[in-house]
Amino acid sequence: MARGGRRVASSPVPIDVWTLSDGGQKAEAVAERVAGFLRPARETLELALYDVRLPDPVGSLVADELRAAHERGVVVRLVYNSDEEGSGRPPELHPPPNTRPEILEQLPIEIRAVPGVPDLMHHKYVVRDGEAVWTGSANWTVDSWTRQENVLAIVEDSAVAAAYRVNFEELWERQDVQHSGLPEPIQVDVEGAAVRAWFTPGQGEDLSQAIASAMGRARSRVRIASPVITSAPVLGTLGELAGRQLDVAGVVDAPQVATVFKQWADNGHSSWKIPLLATVLSRLPFSGKQSIPWRADGDDPHNFMHAKVTVADDVAFLGSFNLSRSGEQNAENVLEIHDAKLADRLAGFIDEVRERYPPVELSAQAAATISAGSSSSSAIPKS
Repeated sequence: MARGGRRVASSPVPIDVWTLSDGGQKAEAVAERVAGFLRPARETLELALYDVRLPDPVGSLVADELRAAHERGVVVRLVYNSDEEGSGRPPELHPPPNTRPEILEQLPIEIRAVPGVPDLMHHKYVVRDGEAVWTGSANWTVDSWTRQENVLAIVEDSAVAAAYRVNFEELWERQDVQHSGLPEPIQVDVEGAAVRAWFTPGQGEDLSQAIASAMGRARSRVRIASPVITSAPVLGTLGELAGRQLDVAGVVDAPQVATVFKQWADNGHSSWKIPLLATVLSRLPFSGKQSIPWRADGDDPHNFMHAKVTVADDVAFLGSFNLSRSGEQNAENVLEIHDAKLADRLAGFIDEVRERYPPVELSAQAAATISAGSSSSSAIPKS
């Protein structure tokens, strides 16, 4: 195993992708990778991080690099999600960040809080010198780096980095999730691989549709890793794929999916999705990680199935974006990468994760909500 996780990219393009598994790597190894990305910075570092909680000695590996960057004249700026007012969303689905700004303020960097109300600033990316991007699904916490499934990527390309810088400036100047992610994604060639950088909420609905369309065009395989699946275009496409002779499979976080069923049954507005999600999870081979549910008064590790990857034939979508309606409304980012070797390796990673966990089983409570949802819904509305 490579330091910091399992390396999955061997393509000649300058796209470095690797994976983290529950118990598969030490936090120090991931921190060293982060430090290695920060170290070459000459002019600027722009960080957009949902959750930053790195106690020493892990934290010092990263903090020391930020201090060293400042000392050599690098301008370091960071935006983080501030949840002081509370987003009003179920914490079982959206575990709140525990970033401590008073600790960040001890570093020689400029910081700004982006209110996560009503929608989250959910990014986990860094732009270095406008030339390279670090991104993926992992927050900067010890649990994220050691107890969760995650996918991380570095793209060394100025056009991709430019798109991330535009997004960063939106958040830095306005501190407003709603008015970010506005520019349309532009496909660029990264030494042979077609790449698009997507940002939400500005392109949230279009991103869900793009992923659903890629799945619908697939001829050989579809693989999904997402804590939950609630996006209407994605659910609708999966429902259609369940009736086709296509190799479709995935993995979710079982307690979070159970919370989704309960939430939908309670609020009534989305109850029409209940039988659709139930069909997808029961007719397609989806596994569910039995993670430890989030508790406000608990010290349990946050070991959620946290990877957010979709593979459709030779295209992969990876980043911070859950396949969810909430994901469309949050500030998120996704890399769409057309590269056969990378798609194969990420599909293999998803299959490895699936094999670790049992098939999704709908509990008695979930079955009851499915029945209630079916009986109360005579039509599927547009979303």
